[in-house]
Amino acid sequence: MLAALAVSPAAAQPRVETIATGLEVPWALAFAADGRLFVTERVGRIRVVKDGRLEPAPVATLSVAAQGEAGLMGLALDPRFGDTGHLYVCYTAARQGDLVNRIVRLTLRDGRAGQERVLLDGMRGGSIHDGCRLKFGPDGKLYATMGDAGEPRLAQASDRLNGKILRLEADGSVPADNPFVDEVNHIERGRNYGWPDVTGADGADAQRRGYTDPLVESERDTWAPSGIAWLGDSLWVAALRGERLLQITLDAELKLVTVRSILRRVHGRLRDVVVGPDGALYVTTSNRDGRGTPREGDDRILRVQP
Repeated sequence: MLAALAVSPAAAQPRVETIATGLEVPWALAFAADGRLFVTERVGRIRVVKDGRLEPAPVATLSVAAQGEAGLMGLALDPRFGDTGHLYVCYTAARQGDLVNRIVRLTLRDGRAGQERVLLDGMRGGSIHDGCRLKFGPDGKLYATMGDAGEPRLAQASDRLNGKILRLEADGSVPADNPFVDEVNHIERGRNYGWPDVTGADGADAQRRGYTDPLVESERDTWAPSGIAWLGDSLWVAALRGERLLQITLDAELKLVTVRSILRRVHGRLRDVVVGPDGALYVTTSNRDGRGTPREGDDRILRVQP
């Protein structure tokens, strides 16, 4: 069974400064080796923060279907970005009256990102639950989360890519050692995390049914976690509905030690979190996404020094 949620008392709040303001639903952040911070806006723009200043012109404006929660979402930079200039994005597009999610590669040259190459296309999209978070793993493969697009049963359908974690080569091809023929690689190789049959921890019953329990769950609360980063001995999780940054501390065997909330109800909905080259956390707010309460200057990028 999953251990009871251990929530530590609130500690002193971290130092927070605003890096950029006036963004329209910033969704994903990615740092280049030279310190430039790239950010996607759900309406279809890729922006850059350079030397602590948001550049006025986007490096790319993509034609996306910004409907509900859909639009331009995930972003990852090639591990050799300085040499290749490759940016990877995941977005929702309209196709023959339907919404589809696709993963594409762009090339940055002379301050503009173009030469769009589609790597994976046709995953069912929707006005909710599109997933589309992108990250490169230590194995050099591109990992993409794909939501259920509002159709929960797709997550358990082995012939559909929705509700899965996808693993691709940087050129979009299928790695030879992927565990499933539909290009799916779960967080632990081949595991099934239960949605929609199980939500949260189900203990021995989940294991008997072939499902894997989470490390931690919100119990009666709702966090709606959206972004995650590793810093120190903790996972830092940005929560949308929870309107907080969660610090989840684990032991050497990845067992839960404690969960602490910071920035709770201070800056509104939090969408993404990454670790900057300076060792600070960079966090996006998401108060203009149709479910939050925008404040003056929203949306923004925050620099958080835990």
